[in-house]
Amino acid sequence: MESSERFLDTLRALRGSRTVILGVGNVLKGDDAAGPLVCEGLQGCVSAKVIDAGTVPENFIRPVILARPENLLIIDAVDCGEAPGTARVFKSDEVGGFAFSTHALSFHLFADIIRQEVSLEVQVLGIQPVHTNLGEAVSAEVRKAIDLVTEALREVFPLGQ
Repeated sequence: MESSERFLDTLRALRGSRTVILGVGNVLKGDDAAGPLVCEGLQGCVSAKVIDAGTVPENFIRPVILARPENLLIIDAVDCGEAPGTARVFKSDEVGGFAFSTHALSFHLFADIIRQEVSLEVQVLGIQPVHTNLGEAVSAEVRKAIDLVTEALREVFPLGQ
């Protein structure tokens, strides 16, 4: 895990802002389910708008724009060469060299399309997968990271905020 305090400080900086949390990934491919599983754990529990985009984040460009957020936090499995289950927050333009799970549209291009309509900060919360094979279960390391991220986001975006 990225230094826990640094990681949590990055998320805490979003407190009080209009934020869309967008989970990306394929629930049939092991650890690639990280984004959708975080969204599942947040539905109805946070003040931020939560969107499970599955494997097609480009289909959710319009709902993100209509929400007029100040921040967009994209959650996905990201192979950035870290220890399994490590969670890191990247600016959208920092993720170009890393391998992403199942989607074709890069986060940088996705963010650029949205920024044509809305001025916002885009960050990617990446969780280092163990495996993304079809039919695999989520690994223990990634499950632990999913739980930590979900709890942190519940703290940052409490209901009624």
